[in-house]
Amino acid sequence: MDEKKVDELRASSPRSDPEALSPHTTIEDGETKKLTWKERVLKPGSVWQIIIAAVLAIAIGLAVSTTVDEVPEAAIELIAIPGTMWLRALRAVVLPMIVTAMILAIQRLREMSKDGKRLAQWTVGYYVITTLIAVMHSCILVGLVWSKLMVVVGEDALKVKDDDQETIDERKDVAIHDVVVDMFHSFVPQNIVNALATDALLAVLMTSIVIGYCIRDANSALLKAVIEIEQIIMRVITQLIYWAPVGVFHLILPNLFRLDIAEIGRNLGILIGGTLVGMVLHLFIIIPLIFFVIVRQNPYTFWLKNSPAWITAWGTASSAATLPVTMRCVLERGVPVTIAKFCVPLGCLINMDGTAIYFPIVVVFLAATQGITLNAANYIVVCLLSTLASIGTTPIPSSSLVLTVMIATSVNVPITGMYAVVVAIDWFLDRFRTAVNVSADTFAAVIMQKITKITDDEDQDGTVHYTESRTASHSAQGNVADGRFSTTERRQSHEEIRRI
Repeated sequence: MDEKKVDELRASSPRSDPEALSPHTTIEDGETKKLTWKERVLKPGSVWQIIIAAVLAIAIGLAVSTTVDEVPEAAIELIAIPGTMWLRALRAVVLPMIVTAMILAIQRLREMSKDGKRLAQWTVGYYVITTLIAVMHSCILVGLVWSKLMVVVGEDALKVKDDDQETIDERKDVAIHDVVVDMFHSFVPQNIVNALATDALLAVLMTSIVIGYCIRDANSALLKAVIEIEQIIMRVITQLIYWAPVGVFHLILPNLFRLDIAEIGRNLGILIGGTLVGMVLHLFIIIPLIFFVIVRQNPYTFWLKNSPAWITAWGTASSAATLPVTMRCVLERGVPVTIAKFCVPLGCLINMDGTAIYFPIVVVFLAATQGITLNAANYIVVCLLSTLASIGTTPIPSSSLVLTVMIATSVNVPITGMYAVVVAIDWFLDRFRTAVNVSADTFAAVIMQKITKITDDEDQDGTVHYTESRTASHSAQGNVADGRFSTTERRQSHEEIRRI
């Protein structure tokens, strides 16, 4: 393939043309043709298909779980196969996606000098502040409302089964300082190959940042390889998104078969209700208020437009697996590629608002069922540890269970048989936590765009510029010398990719 064709294919990458991943429009002769509602519904992987699949799975699952005494485990496992395969495929592309996205984002940020540094500072600061806010309002609600509604359970319910005791003992060994030390250790891998093999995403992200910063030559062979790999990943992601309705349906349905509504007692009902109320408060009042004050847009309309991301998050219970869908949604909202490819992967790993809300109420649940009342000092400790633990939590399903034991023991709350109840219901609440985390990532990207004013501009002649506050900075992407490519060239390269 000659150099001209390579440049054309490079220009067609979804990082420079997010519409290439959108299933809602078609491009013909440089014009965007709007699809009818029926065409949007029938388009593979559309948001309507994902919503319909989720609603059908919930309806069927609740109908079966409330009318059948027990669904055979074999049936549950078989029904889950398509969903599990789709989830495994999504997770397979997450690691290379983080590597390529961060390397290319850091290349652009390094050229931006002042604005690049400001983006990094604001992004990390924003994520930490919103996590603190999430923990604080969760602690306040738990202390003033939910703890007073919970009741002490009998001794039989507090007994720990022999099988559970071994697990609890292992998790009790996690000390407070171990969490802090592990969090910092996770930033720097001692073996890069091992970090890649074990999905140590935070270590991989930091390594990618270093590599992206150290590549100084815009014509580097490594940089060209990264761009080509990114294109391959985006094509795979596009196909996986088309199968999202099938995957979401087969992930939700088997889990609802396991839901036994009759076993949900008062305390467990308060645990579930309190957690969901805290998440609703954060997602529909606090974050939208911050979004509206800074961006001056309707936050609820924005949230609905990103429904493929948070519905997929609810179905997969994994921020990492949802990352490709989140990235597509953010790009479709017009967020510059530099911001999207820096903020979204970083938020996937450290922006865990839903998890931060969950920790305090679980600890109080374990305490209240034993008749233990936490004081103000205990709540401060819970608040600080929940913030650290949520940042250090891996973006995979139910990863917070280990840290829950550590936080509880740090405020002298014994781990009893009620911990098994928390484990049994965690799969359900984990879906809502993930949906909140992913939603917060989409809001954060637009907020960072508004604060830093980094934009992707397009002239009237169809020429695209990657800018730092109106200053072009596109040369690191290996395109033509002035960092521009025309709409005609993009359209031609789109056709080339379709033929491939």
